[in-house]
Amino acid sequence: MRIVILGAGQAAASMAARLRANGHHGPLTVIGAEAAAPYQRPPLSKAYLLGDMSLDRLTLRAPEWWQEQEITLRLNECARSIDRETQEIVTEKGRIGYDILALTLGASPRRLPENIGGTLAGVHVIRNLADVDHLAPELQSGRRLVVVGGGYIGLEAAAVARKLGLDVALVEAAPRILSRVAAAETADMIRELHRKHGVEIIENVGVSRLNGDKRVSGVTLQNGRTLPADLVVTGIGVAPETALAQEAGLAVENGIAVDEYGQSSDPAIWAAGDCASFPHLGKRIRLESVGNAIDMAELVADNICGARKPYVAKPWFWSDQFDAKLQIAGLGNGHDHIVTRAGDRPHSGSVWYYSASRLLAVDALNDPRAYMIGKRLIEAGRSPTPEAIGAAADLKALLA
Repeated sequence: MRIVILGAGQAAASMAARLRANGHHGPLTVIGAEAAAPYQRPPLSKAYLLGDMSLDRLTLRAPEWWQEQEITLRLNECARSIDRETQEIVTEKGRIGYDILALTLGASPRRLPENIGGTLAGVHVIRNLADVDHLAPELQSGRRLVVVGGGYIGLEAAAVARKLGLDVALVEAAPRILSRVAAAETADMIRELHRKHGVEIIENVGVSRLNGDKRVSGVTLQNGRTLPADLVVTGIGVAPETALAQEAGLAVENGIAVDEYGQSSDPAIWAAGDCASFPHLGKRIRLESVGNAIDMAELVADNICGARKPYVAKPWFWSDQFDAKLQIAGLGNGHDHIVTRAGDRPHSGSVWYYSASRLLAVDALNDPRAYMIGKRLIEAGRSPTPEAIGAAADLKALLA
């Protein structure tokens, strides 16, 4: 049985390893548009951008591992289409036949429109290795950076730039930073952290245009203020890579729509990771995280091999900014009540999300104990009362 994995990121590497571990000895091919073998993405906007992590440490598997596992890596090769009738991938270099196809295509960063200056030189996004290699030489002490977007990528880029000595202003069009992904209480802690380190946070105002002839020189906001800028980093979210699937006639719904087993509307095609949307607690969701990429990819590999196991997502995320680590377990969407706890050291604490009496999620800033306990409670389906969380002298007692 010929298995082809299209997309060469974290999910692809995890799926390929699991397929071999499960005893699949047939042809196994991984196709990736980038020249680099599968690597970790989270450190790109943090340790790698700072220069604290080298490329060889980013790489998920050594070159010899792919050879030992007899996995064919076809890198720097872009897929043009999926021919479902002949069961072939059409790339710029030819056709590749498959019996089973797994799509691990990831997501692409949203960019500012060209008509407001989004294509000027000096305007960057952070998604892949090439993006960061292009940005890193521009992060020079004393230069002025404007970050557009107050999500995790924008905030991480702002933190790295301040560490490197740039003057940084961050602009968020929504009423506050992290508005899509975190409670106001978590945003308050992160805002304070950034302001303490000298980042100017500008909320509730959008970008009108980027100024400059060929290269960006400033950012004019919708309130008329202009921020000088030697460079701009855009962190306004990502969109799942669905074009190939859509053109091939697969069901698409905020990602490539798969069932609880990871199978698409075509029985020969599966999907996992950032590009896939799946059923979760009566809804269809898509998760952008390393944890989901690994867990879902391994689940799909098991099911390709006949396991027939439903995917039960256990969402967890993290973000490193300055000397702080924000750890998140669960999904806070739909919460109607928040409980906050102070941590046991400066600039630490946790935010607990509830829907009625059900614990949904926890955000923990510099509070790994709260994160660990919250994650275990959520994964076990246990919900201490909000009063118990607020009053507990020792959170660990709630696990008893």
